[in-house]
Amino acid sequence: MIYLTSDLHGKFESFQRLLQAARFSEHPENQLYILGDVVDRSNLGGVDILTWIMDTPNVTLLMGNHEKMMLDAWWIFDENARKNPDADMVKALERWKRNGADFTICALKAEDAAMRDRIYAYVQRCPLYAQLELAGRRYVLVHGGLGQFEKGKALSEYSWHDLLWERPDLSTTYEPDAYTVIFGHTPTYHLDPKYKNRMVRTASWWNIDTGAASKEGHPMLLCLDTGEEYYVDED
Repeated sequence: MIYLTSDLHGKFESFQRLLQAARFSEHPENQLYILGDVVDRSNLGGVDILTWIMDTPNVTLLMGNHEKMMLDAWWIFDENARKNPDADMVKALERWKRNGADFTICALKAEDAAMRDRIYAYVQRCPLYAQLELAGRRYVLVHGGLGQFEKGKALSEYSWHDLLWERPDLSTTYEPDAYTVIFGHTPTYHLDPKYKNRMVRTASWWNIDTGAASKEGHPMLLCLDTGEEYYVDED
């Protein structure tokens, strides 16, 4: 089975409850795709999630805008770079901190240098998108959506900004006859309050960011094979 989740934002306990509900670990052939943004916003800032992912071979993490911000500001863990950062470096750090970085920075500082290096190297290799075909249907997995969309445009032609920072709305249409785009990044309640804590499906895209970035929010898990949706019970 293929499972999808997105925008965990440090909610490791909620994430593990979802995997347990789906009995994910009981079947080694299962595959999990996380559509970015495991870091920032809460708890250990997703560092515990990153270390779990790195040690779990049937899990693929796609790049999210928060991982990109983290990489851009990684210089703060370099003693020499901290002595004389340039304006762009300072700007990158300020941007990251405005977006909930303090949890992640604190957790990374608690790790030894070897583990930080391992995390950095892993996140650098995270792909911007993935393509799957299941039961004759093609799926495009990406963090934010397809910015600057054009019909027939190859995925490789989209910039990282197009893929990580795009925010589709309910009127956005891609190529429903060719593929379904599945993304996170924009909490579904931002599209309409009626979608709070639930995924949204349209004819050409699905949004699976159910708001874990908020204090009370939780992520969800989707089984692509069956369409079954898993949610964390309300606390």
